[in-house]
Amino acid sequence: MPSHPLTIAIDGPAGAGKGTLATRLADYYHLPHLDTGLTYRAVAHMLLSKGWPLGDEPHAIAAAKLVDLSSLDRSSLSAHAVGEAASKVAVIPEVRRVLVEKQRAFAAQASGAVLDGRDIGTVVCPDATVKLYVTASAEVRARRRLAEIEANDGAGDFATILADIRRRDERDMGRTDSPLKPASDAHLLDTTEMDIETAFLAAKTLIDKALAEGNRG
Repeated sequence: MPSHPLTIAIDGPAGAGKGTLATRLADYYHLPHLDTGLTYRAVAHMLLSKGWPLGDEPHAIAAAKLVDLSSLDRSSLSAHAVGEAASKVAVIPEVRRVLVEKQRAFAAQASGAVLDGRDIGTVVCPDATVKLYVTASAEVRARRRLAEIEANDGAGDFATILADIRRRDERDMGRTDSPLKPASDAHLLDTTEMDIETAFLAAKTLIDKALAEGNRG
């Protein structure tokens, strides 16, 4: 465990492997982990369950204020429809502001924390100890998603998944408020040709170097 708070910010597009990497790093460094995408999914899930339009800003903002970071249920929030809805809810500026405040409070824990999402290094934790931007080609991300679906006894179509990923990328990168992009001081980690172990070791090297430099300082 580091002697000083260690905040690791991990950003990147859907399917690049940032969530798996964040989980591995949180376990290795004994830090709490927050998948910030789940907070947007929680808002979307609430709107869908109530039958409210995703563009209904007052209800979306009210739902965001009710999100409890300690009770995010990944199993109920992992549905594809919820993910699609979440990327639409995430373009509402006030929803982002409400959730970013909650995410910053999580990051401010004395131990430090690992957060992954779309705007961690640029907006949520601009002073993070280490910032990683994890990416991969759209085709590789689509293949990973298809393999995940099939591993859970589901069925999917590669072309449909690829189109969905490209559509989400465009929406995330093109939004006016907090678009998906690497922080100016983020380390780029392209996992197109990497398995999770290789990506973990590459990230660990960067983090350990930052810790060593911090201790010398």
